[in-house]
Amino acid sequence: MKTKVKICGITRIEDVKTLNKYLPDYVGFVFAPSRRRIEPEKVSELISELDARIKKVGVFLNHSQRDVEDIAYKCSLDVLQFHGDETVQYCASFKQKVWKAIGIKNAQSLKRIEDFQVEGILLDSIVDGKSGGTGQPFDWKMVNCLPENVKVILAGGLNSRNVLEAIEKVKPFCVDISSGVETDGVKDTKKIKEFIELVKGVSI
Repeated sequence: MKTKVKICGITRIEDVKTLNKYLPDYVGFVFAPSRRRIEPEKVSELISELDARIKKVGVFLNHSQRDVEDIAYKCSLDVLQFHGDETVQYCASFKQKVWKAIGIKNAQSLKRIEDFQVEGILLDSIVDGKSGGTGQPFDWKMVNCLPENVKVILAGGLNSRNVLEAIEKVKPFCVDISSGVETDGVKDTKKIKEFIELVKGVSI
């Protein structure tokens, strides 16, 4: 099965037009504290122009269940991605598919994965205590010990120069990129096109 692509941190209608042209599998909207944070009302505007074939992922960090449910409803989210201290019970309480992010510092970090019965586990690096959005890769060789049935979404420091190596080593269900397809903090159409072409192995 071909590795899927998620382009995260979308904030502008120009970005949506690019995604409609090159069709990644997922688009990520960040509701957690970040320079890419976006209000639900703005997301509603953007998704009205988004190709229906692209699934919508909401990125959350220690939000209340009610806030997540409200945002998921307003924004018609397909997947909820949790980056905080969310419990196993919390993650199991939603009707949408759930991806739980696990920050990877060392091999011990991977033991947390066994606790969560979710659709996907997003692996990202920890830099200076910050998990997610670091733009830095972790040691992909550590993932070799994961059970085959774990759907891995690989994030952290991916770009067009290293994504094929990452896919070969980790064999993820999906690769998740944000800053790696940006220039000066803005999504770059050429970089998005190149990244999707590399992962999909097609010219678009």
